[in-house]
Amino acid sequence: MIRLNGRKVLITGGSRGIGRATALLFARAGCDVAISYVTNEKAAAAVRGEVEATGRECLAYRAEISSKADVDAMVADILGRWGELDTVVNNAGVWTYLEMGGMDEAVYRETMAVNVDGVFFLTNAAVPAMKAKGRGWIINVGSTAGVRGEAHHSHYAASKGALHALTKSLAVELAPFGIRVNAVAPGWVDTDMCTGVFGEPGMREKVRQTIPLRRIPPPEDVAGPVLFLASDLARHITGEILSVNGGSVLCGG
Repeated sequence: MIRLNGRKVLITGGSRGIGRATALLFARAGCDVAISYVTNEKAAAAVRGEVEATGRECLAYRAEISSKADVDAMVADILGRWGELDTVVNNAGVWTYLEMGGMDEAVYRETMAVNVDGVFFLTNAAVPAMKAKGRGWIINVGSTAGVRGEAHHSHYAASKGALHALTKSLAVELAPFGIRVNAVAPGWVDTDMCTGVFGEPGMREKVRQTIPLRRIPPPEDVAGPVLFLASDLARHITGEILSVNGGSVLCGG
């Protein structure tokens, strides 16, 4: 088991899916955990209870990640309470439908605001504290869509492609300060985000057959690689886009 005793981690979108699984895994590894959520206070409270059951502290913030004011206030409060923030997992994101030629501008704007702007805002707010400590770990949750593209989700693919480029750029920029920046790029994952698609007759099996390992992973299968990238086992890895897709996309990010 990887141990990260005493580390302070913030996970956006931490009330469900990959975010929830990551929060619980980091807590079991010895971290105090802060999570952000948008509307589901009950789910966030449940995650906080599960984290605290491990003996670690948990802070939960209702924050719109696409709002710089919300993000700045959240990070300021964390630093006021803990005095440090050494690990950030940029997990919050939205996945919506968009057909080119009939684009809903509001849908496009929301996707870019959450998936790209939010990561910029949070990273910008957290980096000064990391620089002051001379260490830090930033893990972004990208997507295989950012590697290969995705029809009818071009805005989503573009946002994740931007996130992959941001990961590589910041890895070089922040390396002199002891801050490592990496990303995981999941494929299909069995989360609430995919409930609608998997609810279509035969779709779950159709998706499963496209994955060489023939399984649709639970969110814990993504949380594990995130924890690895935040650990000293990955101490010489930065700027990496780690595909977590069961072999369905075999090309670099």
